[in-house]
Amino acid sequence: MICKLLYAGLMSLAIAAPAMAADFTLSPTIKAHAAAKAKPTFIISYHDPALSVAVPMRKGVELAAKELNVDAQFTGPVGGGAEKQVAELENWITKGVDGIAVSSSSTDALAPVINKALAAGIPVVTFNTDNPASSRLTFVGQDLVYSGVVMGDTLVKAMGDKGKILVFTVDAAAQWSKDRENGVRQALAKHPGITIASLVNTTNEPQQIYAAIENAVLANPDITGIISLDCCSFPAIGQYLERNGLSGKIPVVGSDLLPQTRELIQSGALTATITQNPQRQGHDSVLVLDQIYAQGKMPPAHTDTGVEVIDKSNVEQHEAE
Repeated sequence: MICKLLYAGLMSLAIAAPAMAADFTLSPTIKAHAAAKAKPTFIISYHDPALSVAVPMRKGVELAAKELNVDAQFTGPVGGGAEKQVAELENWITKGVDGIAVSSSSTDALAPVINKALAAGIPVVTFNTDNPASSRLTFVGQDLVYSGVVMGDTLVKAMGDKGKILVFTVDAAAQWSKDRENGVRQALAKHPGITIASLVNTTNEPQQIYAAIENAVLANPDITGIISLDCCSFPAIGQYLERNGLSGKIPVVGSDLLPQTRELIQSGALTATITQNPQRQGHDSVLVLDQIYAQGKMPPAHTDTGVEVIDKSNVEQHEAE
């Protein structure tokens, strides 16, 4: 059984340097709001609020709003879509808000609108998914490349340094997926006896996720390991293995600790998950915006929410997210 591994508070070179904080100035309107001690309005834009992992993030935002006495609105395009997210953010910039936190559905598509908000004197931070192509003031979240490295290392410990694996993701084009994939490939590159049979893009729709898993496993009956880069394809993999008599026979490593994921780790269908503290990501994105607004305090380059490996040996110590 894999031992508990805790990689909290570590950072890698994959985290981009922040914008030059000294070059950013709050707009006169926001400065006036802060001077008058007016209750600020912060927009927390997540790339797809319909995802299960958005639930604890929203809870974190709500907790921070109550603690800090701010108006923090958790929003974003249900079902995802860079164009929809850009349009929503353009609307909030026009209306005027006191701060924005963004989890980008696409780095390239979101960077211009992030920079537009900053140019207008609206502080913008990223959370959960970074946008290093933009001039965002800070990133609140897990080092995604490093989390991919931990995923790869954890799978190798479970399956050995030889074999053939499948990698699944709900959105192969998303920056968070690319970052984690990059980390996985870095880890596996140290083991030339392991090959990646395929990177499978399942999309977000549950039936399509399950069908993609089924098709990929049937097409590769000799696989010896599986990695899921996301929260949503991961439990579906465990379901498929249980239904087909493969539970515990193929090591599977994925992300987040959804209720179903927790149950499947307990049953042995899934091997280990890499958590990133999504509630804290939502909470601290509001916290750093309030520090900028109320105190004029620029945040550190990265608020790291850590990487923790949870498996059957320690899953009872953790509540589902």
